[in-house]
Amino acid sequence: MTKETMLYTRDLIFSAIIRVCHWLRALSIVALVITGFYIAWPFLVAPQSSDVLVQGWIRMAHEIFGFILVAVTLARAYLFFFSKNNIERRSIKDVISPKAWFTQLKAYLWMGKAPHSGAYGPLQFVTYMGISVAAFFMCVTGLVLYANVYHLGLGGLLWEPSAWITQMMGGLAVVRLWHHYITWVFIIFVLIHVYMAVWMGIRFKHNSVDSIVSGYDYHPHHDEHEGK
Repeated sequence: MTKETMLYTRDLIFSAIIRVCHWLRALSIVALVITGFYIAWPFLVAPQSSDVLVQGWIRMAHEIFGFILVAVTLARAYLFFFSKNNIERRSIKDVISPKAWFTQLKAYLWMGKAPHSGAYGPLQFVTYMGISVAAFFMCVTGLVLYANVYHLGLGGLLWEPSAWITQMMGGLAVVRLWHHYITWVFIIFVLIHVYMAVWMGIRFKHNSVDSIVSGYDYHPHHDEHEGK
């Protein structure tokens, strides 16, 4: 065993299925943002272009990635509530702890280390739960828009509940508008998320970015005695 290995402990943070869901959701969000903006404003096709199939291909890609996001959102919800020993679920202990909130805010001000009973600190957990709710909202409004275009098959099955949601939200234009607004929530979240993941790894000297790839996080042994 090398000196470097002895200085660190390795903990399994994310299971394989959680890592797969994370990257599928990340890919879906990026693809949906790009294709969604194109559908709203087909800026890549010159006005004189006769290639009328471009919009159709982009729309098909948007729908494919939309259904991937629906599947991942449902899978992540199931895993969170029903999987055994879910480390994300353990983070709830920090969310309901005022001390954990205070400690994490101190850590962001370079005054200590962030508390982790599970995979996330309290601020991270609340943020990720908010994004999960936003993803659910995007799935619902996306299916409503889908049902208003395709009236057979799945679209036909979704027609009645989508009509009820459309009426409740104030019309199809409002549904489309909110679908667009939440897109910007995802864009802002992705930028902050990437920055904070890198910052956390540098600030606290652990594997915050690679853990979502390998599943493992590495913590120096002396972490237990510092920053308190």
